[in-house]
Amino acid sequence: MKTEFDVSLKKYNTFGLDYKAERIIHLVSEKETSVLLSEDYEWKEKFLTIGGGSNLLFTGDFKGTLLHPVIMGIDIIEDQSGDVIVSAGSGIVWDDLVKWTVENGFSGLENLSLIPGNVGASPVQNIGAYGVEVSDIIEKVDTVRVDNGEPRSFDNSECGFRYRYSIFKGEEKGRFVVTRIFFRLRRNPVYRLDYGSLREEVNKLGDVNLLNIRRSVINIRRNKLPDPEITGNAGSFFKNPVVPEELAEELSRNYPGMPVYNEKPGYKKIAAGWLIEQCGWKGKRIGETGTYGKQALIIINYGNATGSEIFEFSENIRRSVLSKFSIELEREVEVVPSI
Repeated sequence: MKTEFDVSLKKYNTFGLDYKAERIIHLVSEKETSVLLSEDYEWKEKFLTIGGGSNLLFTGDFKGTLLHPVIMGIDIIEDQSGDVIVSAGSGIVWDDLVKWTVENGFSGLENLSLIPGNVGASPVQNIGAYGVEVSDIIEKVDTVRVDNGEPRSFDNSECGFRYRYSIFKGEEKGRFVVTRIFFRLRRNPVYRLDYGSLREEVNKLGDVNLLNIRRSVINIRRNKLPDPEITGNAGSFFKNPVVPEELAEELSRNYPGMPVYNEKPGYKKIAAGWLIEQCGWKGKRIGETGTYGKQALIIINYGNATGSEIFEFSENIRRSVLSKFSIELEREVEVVPSI
């Protein structure tokens, strides 16, 4: 365990915002996490668990403690009947895990290549891309309780997964630190290519296999998304809204080109980027913040924006979409106030 004080947050958020935190505690093992959290500390009243910072928008200095799990290790726990159970520490870079699974011939995560962030955030956000959500593959999630340091495992059914959501983002937010994730992968691949242009991109590379799917996803993402190492951003700022079927049908009649996808019975999912673009925000810049020219769903920091400016820019987008389409966009990015 390593503790730092008065720490710059610039490398802990992909917007590149240079605020400070009073304290950051780096947790290197499950046991260490459990021992730390078994004690009563005043800082537990004002803390936040962070990973790669790819889903955070700080709006000022964080006057509290950041818990930063850097738990590593990838292990094959079970290997039988074509399925493989793999465990991964929460501090592993997500794409490093995906690369490892593909190199070992394990299918399941290849469509989720190049998603920024760490493994620990994957169940919290229920990350997804190209027709796959990580909840499709997660077997269980190991955690440690914040209030008493006791280990607690959640199987898939206990995580409350739905679109970009889990109990760790909702009713159990802040009560558990995720330490290790267990994934059920396949030795006999089941390819999922019928999302967007993925199949077309794979066909350009030749054979349909795990490596070519990974390469295709990476090619698509690099072509349409900004690299946070170069341009500050947190990927998709808003969730694709899920609306009642009746509203989706009404909007489809008024806007025949609107992208609509099936969701749960009685509901449809609408592309948030399309809604934002129709309101005139694609590629728009105000001061040091704006939307990406190739994808209106992404808000970027041109270099010197403040967190508050980015937040207000996002609020203007939300108001526009609500006014035009009667749809209230929900942020995928977590806004962190200065507390």
